[in-house]
Amino acid sequence: MKLDVDERRCVAKVEQKNQRSGVIVRNVLATVIIGLHCVCTCAWAALPGEVPDSGVLPSLAPMLEQTSPAVVNIATYTTVEVRNPLLEDPFFRRFFRVPEGRRQFRRTQSTGSGVVVNAKEGYIVTNSHVVDRADEIAVTLADGRLLTAELVGTDAQVDLAVLKVAPEQLREIAFADSAALRVGDFVVAIGNPFGLNQTVTSGIVSALGRSGLGIEGYEDFIQTDASINPGNSGGALVNLRGELIGINTAIIAPSGGNVGIGFAIPSNMVEAIMEQLIEHGEVRRGHLGLVVQALNAALAEAFRVDWREGVVVVEVEPGGPGAVAGIREGDIIVKVQERDIDRLVDYHAQSAILMVGDTVPVMVLRDGKTKRYRLKIGEDSVEKLAGGRVDPRLAGVELQNFRSQDDPSMGAGVLVTEVSSESRAWRYGLRPGDIIVAANREPAQNLSELAEGVRRGSQQLLLRVYRSGEFGYIAIR
Repeated sequence: MKLDVDERRCVAKVEQKNQRSGVIVRNVLATVIIGLHCVCTCAWAALPGEVPDSGVLPSLAPMLEQTSPAVVNIATYTTVEVRNPLLEDPFFRRFFRVPEGRRQFRRTQSTGSGVVVNAKEGYIVTNSHVVDRADEIAVTLADGRLLTAELVGTDAQVDLAVLKVAPEQLREIAFADSAALRVGDFVVAIGNPFGLNQTVTSGIVSALGRSGLGIEGYEDFIQTDASINPGNSGGALVNLRGELIGINTAIIAPSGGNVGIGFAIPSNMVEAIMEQLIEHGEVRRGHLGLVVQALNAALAEAFRVDWREGVVVVEVEPGGPGAVAGIREGDIIVKVQERDIDRLVDYHAQSAILMVGDTVPVMVLRDGKTKRYRLKIGEDSVEKLAGGRVDPRLAGVELQNFRSQDDPSMGAGVLVTEVSSESRAWRYGLRPGDIIVAANREPAQNLSELAEGVRRGSQQLLLRVYRSGEFGYIAIR
């Protein structure tokens, strides 16, 4: 088919137009691709933003160089009695002519971490369970020096202990205000386990005020996802300035490995307990003389308050600090010292650092009005106590001082008034109505003596109880 001149010119214009369109399409596609490439390149380049110019990578190393030398390894040596069930059998001993009183002992060793918090005086803070029942305590510093440590005191209720070593060229970590922590703050866990020198892990604050775990008598834990592995107990949890915000104490490890749920004792509690142990060799806790319960929506409506804040006073101990100050049943406690009391755990956590001789400001709501009182803390003469405050193994048990009027042979002891059927104590045989007269072979004529006997014990809590006219033993592991 032949085309005349006009037709050929028309076809040429169409082809030229198509070519120009193709160039435009190709240019648009190229622009889009280059733009996407730039976006991706810029996104990757933004982390970290200053690297191309300065060449310096962000690092925790400078902070750790100042902080890590204050975290030490703690090795303990303990002599334990090895009990052979056969040797407990009188027939077996007579048949094989085993001498009476023959005992076997074994030397054991364990390890953990600690933190130098006062280099001038040589004070080290660690967990109570790290040094429990230790005959000898050896501290290895970051520079390899080996020092013998003296046990200043322990507080099993919050799992803290204070040691003292010769104050020679030590490095310390300063305390931070743990009350200023927020969920999401960056933290670093430092330990010194198994002679491996320092191990460092990082993470964030996952939660605050964790309790109800059955780990300690008083629980107010910082939860973190920074790995806290076996041997790191007693180590430091620090902020990015290298200040101490907690002492690492426990992990939840259902499979035996770290799953990112670790717990630390807040630094404010650590500092308060440490001062007591240094000054008195023990923690001289007082009490407010009040029994409280959680505030729920129904109670809040009845008392005309916001149901999200406070705890309700349900009982005021006659002659106690609360009664003397003027607090009444039905008052809503919303603040103790500087701590807001939003939940029951806040009240119990604050109770852990109320010491004999303190004057404590307490804010309450009464009839919709705010009232402030100052309570003078005296000796703890409490007659009733939750078992979890004595020992975690007694969580779910309610205890009360007891003196027999009918049975002179019974004397005094601690009455078990309630036992939760889901508690560990119930599983091992403790029942309401039991009267505890000794703990770990130490007499327990009242709650104070019971707590002291428990503190001196081992991994097994041995209770001597009086039930239905007979004495017996209950061992709780």
